[in-house]
Amino acid sequence: MTEEWLLDRSSTIPLFQQICDRIVEKIRNGEWPVGTKIPTQRELARRFGVNRSTIVYALDELTADGLIQSRVGHGTVVVNNTWNVIASSRSHDWGRYVAAGAHQPNHQWIQIINKAEEDKAILRLGTGEPSPDLLPAHTMLHSLQSRGDVLSLSYSEPRGSLRLREALSRYLLSKGIKAAPSSILIVSGALQALQLISLGLLREGSTILTESPSYLNSIHVVQSTGVRPCGMPMDKEGLIAGRIGPMKRQTDAAMLYTIPTFHNPTGCLMSASRREELMRVCMHERLPVVEDDVYGDLWLDASPPAPLKSLDREGLVLYIGSMSKSLGPGLRLGWVVAPEPVIDRLSDIKMQTDYGTSALSQYAVAEWLETGLYDKHLAGLREELRRRRNHMSTLLDRYMQSYAEWSLPQGGFYIWLRILLPLSVRKLFELALKEGILLHPGSVYDPGLGEPYLRLSYAYASFEGMEHGISRLAALIFQLGGKQ
Repeated sequence: MTEEWLLDRSSTIPLFQQICDRIVEKIRNGEWPVGTKIPTQRELARRFGVNRSTIVYALDELTADGLIQSRVGHGTVVVNNTWNVIASSRSHDWGRYVAAGAHQPNHQWIQIINKAEEDKAILRLGTGEPSPDLLPAHTMLHSLQSRGDVLSLSYSEPRGSLRLREALSRYLLSKGIKAAPSSILIVSGALQALQLISLGLLREGSTILTESPSYLNSIHVVQSTGVRPCGMPMDKEGLIAGRIGPMKRQTDAAMLYTIPTFHNPTGCLMSASRREELMRVCMHERLPVVEDDVYGDLWLDASPPAPLKSLDREGLVLYIGSMSKSLGPGLRLGWVVAPEPVIDRLSDIKMQTDYGTSALSQYAVAEWLETGLYDKHLAGLREELRRRRNHMSTLLDRYMQSYAEWSLPQGGFYIWLRILLPLSVRKLFELALKEGILLHPGSVYDPGLGEPYLRLSYAYASFEGMEHGISRLAALIFQLGGKQ
């Protein structure tokens, strides 16, 4: 077989499509002008080294495009070589490339949610970000304008701005975490931290243990690297530590991912004793822990127990923090605290992907940490979130007491609502969206949920929006679930 007829059998492009492309090329180049009788199906199958059925499929495509035609007694001939026909009929099929991409598409509901959030008129009753009213945009702008420092817009070093890492090192001491600047990597949000850990530390096919339900199921950044999440049971104190050892040995898990403080989506707060038990188990099993602490600063009633990382004496915990939930998601700024060899590995990958987190964001966060503006902002943010949580709790008591059950979270954004009536959450989601109310179904966070759950958030909607949304949600649940 000559190179002219050689097909790329390792390509994601189907063989019949490659054959179509070769024939179109010959027509376009004038090798096969109008009136040319092309080789027989048998001959083409021999030249391309494929089954005759593959040739038939390719020729049918070209016939449908108006380029060739079978004539009784004359075989198959070229009937058109005009550019407009070739261009329209052989336009590039990006769909094949999209389907072949390594990164998995978002959960279907998450795609719908993301699209709906573009509509400013939508009432976002489950969204995972604070309302713009809670973010200090004007104060931050004023604080940056009042400084006489020279702002560098150059690339920062691989680990991130030294000034910011030094500020974070001091900030983390308040949480009981001792981390030198060299053990901190600045990342573009916690999501990038998870991606870097998956790419840099885990083999394809690895298993990572996590709570069930879990935020990790609502994104595919880990799954797209070939890592498989495996759900673990929870109770009121958080992840059940006694199940970690058996599950680790059963699945040969490589890591544990957990959100112990104001868990997403349940809002659960892991107790201090459970944290100590979890660390003992993981140290015994030599199981590394990824601790996601992006909600840790958002306590509403009392300071939460110290992070798992504060109990870590063996470098077993990779600690993730972020400013997205407190200072502003648009900053796209987070960090990883880990042993220096891990930081070296992750920073090398980060430099290969984006050359570093925004210099402006790093400058702003360092400024706010150093001047005390961040602590002042947190005090006001906690007060406002407390008011919002209490308001949503009052509304749930008023409208949902007969239809659902829930627990009042001690911090974070979320209330995990279990609906008591038998109904289709998909139908509820669709009906609510038609009324301009956007929900977050529980199955996004655990596809195996056997009961209807919703993740509600009190962080985004206004007080008036919450009342409208909760009252209408109760009516829709009653409509779908029937009378009590």
